[in-house]
Amino acid sequence: MTQRPVGTLCIVLHTHLPWVAHHGTWPVGEEWLHQAWSASYLPLVDALHRLADEGRTDLLSLGLTPVLAAQLDDPYCLREMHLWLGRWRLRAEELAVRPGADADLRDLAAHEFRAAGAAIETFERGWRSGGSAALRPLVDAGTVELLGGPATHPVLPLLPEPVARLALRSGLDDAAVRLGHRPAGIWAPECAVAPGLDRLLAREGVGHLMVDEPTLVAAGGSTDRVWLAGDVAVVGRDLELTDHVWSARSGYPRGADYRDFHAFDHPSGFRTARVTDPAHPYKRPYRPEHAAERARRDAASFVGAVRDRLMRRSAAGETPLAVVAWDTELFGHWWHEGPLFLEHTLRMLPEAGVRPATLAQAVAEQRDAARPVELPTGSWGAGKDLRLWAGAPVADLAHEARQVAEHLVDAVRRCSPSGSARCPRLDDLAREALLALSSDWAFMVSRDSAAGYARERLAGHVRRFCELADGLLTGRPDERRGPAGNVVVPHLDARVLT
Repeated sequence: MTQRPVGTLCIVLHTHLPWVAHHGTWPVGEEWLHQAWSASYLPLVDALHRLADEGRTDLLSLGLTPVLAAQLDDPYCLREMHLWLGRWRLRAEELAVRPGADADLRDLAAHEFRAAGAAIETFERGWRSGGSAALRPLVDAGTVELLGGPATHPVLPLLPEPVARLALRSGLDDAAVRLGHRPAGIWAPECAVAPGLDRLLAREGVGHLMVDEPTLVAAGGSTDRVWLAGDVAVVGRDLELTDHVWSARSGYPRGADYRDFHAFDHPSGFRTARVTDPAHPYKRPYRPEHAAERARRDAASFVGAVRDRLMRRSAAGETPLAVVAWDTELFGHWWHEGPLFLEHTLRMLPEAGVRPATLAQAVAEQRDAARPVELPTGSWGAGKDLRLWAGAPVADLAHEARQVAEHLVDAVRRCSPSGSARCPRLDDLAREALLALSSDWAFMVSRDSAAGYARERLAGHVRRFCELADGLLTGRPDERRGPAGNVVVPHLDARVLT
């Protein structure tokens, strides 16, 4: 029975991977994209289409970075993804007939075979024309709000203003071309903000964004309402609610029945075990039906926690609004049962008297009463500052990134005086610079997660940037196109820097 209304929950998902096409396969590289695509993007979008078919609207705000959108639309990536799905089913067949495989492995093989077949059907039905074709109906129907962002996910406060403007404008334009809507809100990469950023955002037509709770609290704000940073509406991520899922120590994905991300059967590549109670010395076999029931129970638990939070806010005279935010890849890629949990949650919220809403809805309802704040420097990373992208362990990378950004501005202004026609070679130079400025490389080094790959990737983009810049400034022709070619923000116009 539906309970009395108590308030509003905004769910925000951040969907991002760096450019990995043509840059290695395993364990990061293209395998990273294929795993996230098959385990997160396919089932989540499929669930949203089911909800849309029931007439449900304004369910959540979905951030999609332009660099990932480019890969989801790229013919090469689409072809490789289709092949990967076929190999998934083949691996399941091979596991089923492996000599010596016990009953648990054979059961898992059957489960994986069915899952692979369902994924192939989903991909061929809705994704063969690209991610834009899969997502645009959800945006058009008002099922989700699209959040845009800078082209290659750079940390905006670390960029010179002209480069930040180029990244932001080209990213918003890219979303308009792919999905037919220029986003009114953005996901600021790494939730990173700094004093004065609101002015750039407002000039580029950004109306709202989310920041992390400590950033808003440091500004004198709170997470129960909408605030105004200049002309930009701001809401804060509620950590108490977000951590029900997000916390590595106590979040739902630690449940004993869920699939263990780290327990591999290396010959097949499948994850064969459940997380398992710590009291047991060995990992127990994964049981999909037990995990599915656990996901339903945890969704009910989360919805109850949301309702309690909103009721406490009302009792305290606060606004009954809460915002939670997670990486999309958590749901499916890292937490196998995450998409099922999220679909259950979206169905259960209205029954509990909680209205799912988009950030745009919350802002529209509260903007007139919003009070001003001045945002300090902050992020959602460790320390809630910019140390993961500019601290001592990555000082050399940050220095190199600053040099690339400054060199880009100088080269474009020297080679494209005011009134000049658009120059594809300058656009290629700007694109390569933006790929080098992605936040991912420094983050991976700071967290010691595939740090060698990250340093190699940054070095490669910097090297290519320098080759392009040297050719432009010396007049030497350059016939070689990098693998990103015109795929990443194809309409990027370097003249924005002049």
